[in-house]
Amino acid sequence: MSEILRDQFQKIIAIQPEEFDYILGHFTYKKFKKHQFLVQDGQHVTFDYFLLSGCVKSYYSDENGKMHILLFALKDWWITDYEAYYYQKNAIVNIDCLEDTEVLCLSNDNREKLCREFHQIEHFFRKKTNRRNVALQNRILSLLSSSAKQRYEKFLLEYPSLVQKLPKHILASYLGVSRETLSRLYSTK
Repeated sequence: MSEILRDQFQKIIAIQPEEFDYILGHFTYKKFKKHQFLVQDGQHVTFDYFLLSGCVKSYYSDENGKMHILLFALKDWWITDYEAYYYQKNAIVNIDCLEDTEVLCLSNDNREKLCREFHQIEHFFRKKTNRRNVALQNRILSLLSSSAKQRYEKFLLEYPSLVQKLPKHILASYLGVSRETLSRLYSTK
């Protein structure tokens, strides 16, 4: 399964097999069951997670207990509570598994070590961070300026495989609509 990570690196940087083997040695493999947490609010965040399989959601629960879904991650995606990961803070978001999930875990210390040792790895993570920043900006702008129908249609276009995997209340939370509104959107399709 490490070929999934190697393929992702090679989309952005050139990497030799022996370099990849060394880099892979800085990751830890873990399996999680459906409903298990990768990250929990209030806990120390040790790893950035690269998904080999499965699906997870990242969410924030407000003081009223309402869940606000920030994003999902699937195979070949990275996810963590980045503020907690980079700044050694406790998590403010939860990340839990929507299905059984396998990940490669990279500590911040190992990321920094690899970036010092390999300029191309630093380049890779800079490119990934840039893409994540753009995606988050687009998500915020969509929530601020798009109708529920537009957000739903965009989600269908960008993540068609996710629509079938997600419970309706989870998708509704991600889109920032009630379950009833989501049902109306489903019926117009």
